[in-house]
Amino acid sequence: MLWKTGLIFLCWGLTSGELQDSQSGTPATPARRTLDFGYVPSGVYDTVAYYEPGAIGVLFNMMHAFLYVVQPNPFPEDLVIRVAKDKFGAIQSEYQKVIYYEIGFVVCTALGLLFTVLLPLVGLLFCFCRCCDNCGGEMHQRQRKNTDCLRGLLTTLLLTTTFIITAGVLCAYAANQNLSSQLKSMRRLVKSNLKDLHTFANQTPAQIDYLISQYGTVEHHVLYDLDNVGLLLGGRIHEELGKDVQPALNAALSMTGTMRDTKDALENVSLTLETLQEGTVKLQANLSLVRGSLSNALNDPVCTDPRSSEICRNIRSTLPRLEIAANYSSLPDVTNQLDKVNEVLETDLGQIVEKGYTSFNDTPTLVTDQTRNIVEGVKVLLDDIGSNISTFTKLFPVHSSLTNFTKMISHTHSQIEDIYPQVDQMDFYRWICCITLCCMVVLILTFNFLGLLCGILGFDRHATPTTRGCVSNTGGNLLMAGVGFSFLFSWVLMGVITALFLVGGNLEKLVCEPFQTRQLFKVLDTPNLVNSAWRNFIPGYLYNDPEMDLTAYSLYSNCKDNRGIYSALHLDKIFNISAFLNTSVYSKYVSRKFEGMKVDLRGIILLESEGKQNLISFTKTGINEIDFAAYLEEVNKGVTRINLVDFASQLDAQADQLFKGTLQTSLKGHANTIRQIHIQQVIPLEQSMSILNQSIRLLERTSSDLPVRVIDLLAAVDAAQFLISHNATFVVNQETEKYKQTIIGYFKQYIDWIRTSLALEVATCKPLSNIVDTAEILGCSFLLDSMNTFWFGLGCSTLFLLPSIILSVKLAKFYRRMDTEDVYDE
Repeated sequence: MLWKTGLIFLCWGLTSGELQDSQSGTPATPARRTLDFGYVPSGVYDTVAYYEPGAIGVLFNMMHAFLYVVQPNPFPEDLVIRVAKDKFGAIQSEYQKVIYYEIGFVVCTALGLLFTVLLPLVGLLFCFCRCCDNCGGEMHQRQRKNTDCLRGLLTTLLLTTTFIITAGVLCAYAANQNLSSQLKSMRRLVKSNLKDLHTFANQTPAQIDYLISQYGTVEHHVLYDLDNVGLLLGGRIHEELGKDVQPALNAALSMTGTMRDTKDALENVSLTLETLQEGTVKLQANLSLVRGSLSNALNDPVCTDPRSSEICRNIRSTLPRLEIAANYSSLPDVTNQLDKVNEVLETDLGQIVEKGYTSFNDTPTLVTDQTRNIVEGVKVLLDDIGSNISTFTKLFPVHSSLTNFTKMISHTHSQIEDIYPQVDQMDFYRWICCITLCCMVVLILTFNFLGLLCGILGFDRHATPTTRGCVSNTGGNLLMAGVGFSFLFSWVLMGVITALFLVGGNLEKLVCEPFQTRQLFKVLDTPNLVNSAWRNFIPGYLYNDPEMDLTAYSLYSNCKDNRGIYSALHLDKIFNISAFLNTSVYSKYVSRKFEGMKVDLRGIILLESEGKQNLISFTKTGINEIDFAAYLEEVNKGVTRINLVDFASQLDAQADQLFKGTLQTSLKGHANTIRQIHIQQVIPLEQSMSILNQSIRLLERTSSDLPVRVIDLLAAVDAAQFLISHNATFVVNQETEKYKQTIIGYFKQYIDWIRTSLALEVATCKPLSNIVDTAEILGCSFLLDSMNTFWFGLGCSTLFLLPSIILSVKLAKFYRRMDTEDVYDE
């Protein structure tokens, strides 16, 4: 019961860390950030529960093959369960199935017993028979033609038989030595397993302390989020509201640019219109002077010449086109509209919009100021959680429980060390007994080998049976001595071998092989097997809850996978977190803290009334009353009706066709004058017309949708303002819930990490499965395989003693000196 009590206290210690930490949160939506809790410190287990027999494994495989031949039937799982449940009473009712399964062992055992009983009797009768000069006892040998061939055959057969017996003895001797040599490995494995248990007990408190210490990671992240509530929560509120607010403010800011562009365009129109009106008047005057001067020049007598008259007429016909095309004096000015726009711009709408931006961007500051009390309350709650964890840890005597467990391991180790001398002594006796059995066969082998050696070396082909030499006669006597010892020892050997075969073979088939195939666990996990009222015996013994789904195979498999003892023993069913400490209590407290959060954003003014009135006034500046068609019509006409540069070029070309003289010189002078007019007057006027064209088109575009744009802008601003002042509660609550779930998510990550660590990393129970595997190695691989291989080799030798007896008796007749022989008369 000591181990059971120690295990229960150990389980309490292991779960204490999880129980206390689980109060800190409740399952929630995934946290915004993934916490890094580092790696749980883990111990290193030294035991390698694996055995490789080496060269002797060949003998083990031969033995296993023989057992398979003897017993090829599968493991009788159902039969074993019924027999175990009925306390072996089912053997009487199920004896036919038992005999069917054990038929191989029954036959071999019967033959072994028959050999054991009959061989001494046969030996005794054989002795009596020889004493009566029968059964080869008569010292007379008949001479036959095939005597030499028969002697050679008998020698070969006996030699082969002797070698087979020798191989069997060597096999038994190797198995005997292997068993003794494995005692050192047994001690190493036992020591290694106990050391791993010490590591298990010593490392567990440090692992639990590490789990508890990682609450600091949660606390650090929660405090960071609380200290930055304005940036995190306020930023989220600002971002969510900004989806409606930002477009409205951006549109208002864009409207200030439209106002400035409109003013610039009106100023350009006013200035360029004045410039064009003055410029066209001067241009018209200069063109009139040029036209009159050209007309006078064409009155030259040269134009009366038939060859020049045509040129003069052509020039005269183009003179009416030498005048301005557009009349800007009739266009209305935009002074009134410009004055109204200037009045609108006296109010700085851009500054008003910037105030709206600033007011809205102060949302994180507002959140920080208005949630200060709630944040402080959560911080106090955070400190209380840490204090509760520390207090709860002290309620369970983890260190004292593990100290008792360590003492129990040390006590067990000392007890095991105390029995080692007894084990060595028992192994020595066993070794002596096995060597004695081997020596019995070795003695017989000695007589056989010596008899064959002396018989072969001392045999004289020319000697008659009565004149055979001493060496040959000695060989025959040694062979007969071997026969005598065979009768004396073989029945003893067979009796021991039969007993070892019956026990060892069944243990191999009913225990070792089912363990390797995991069928033995199925038997152990059979409901109501150990106790008729228990479904599963392990939880029945440990927790008095036999209905718990905890089986021997699941425990062994989980420990084999090096999982934590918490999950392997299903301690969550016994030490339920929710049952001991309500894990949702902390999340409820946090939720209650945030339920009282009120963020008032009504102080945010996006656009003051002055700014709205300014926008309305902008629509009433009258830019839509400008006669854009008249302006564009005049602009599109161009400065002059004809291109002055082309006209001057044509005039030069026509002057070149005239005779040199006063008229030609005058025409060329007028052409240069026209070019100067184009450069000095037309080009500046064209530039002014381009500016006027751009400005008029800009004003036309602006005026076309200005009222609609302003109406939509004011509607968007009002909607955004209404959202902030009246409907922001939904956004605030929504983002507050997300922020709260982020805080709670840190606790959830901590709890999930603790559960995962307890299941996979804390107090990993590999030493428990190693103990089971070590027991299998010691019992099956070390002890049973060696003992089974011992009887397998010795049994092979014993069986071949029978042909050895027969061959030795027949062959001795050819080596011993006879008293009489056959005599043939010539």
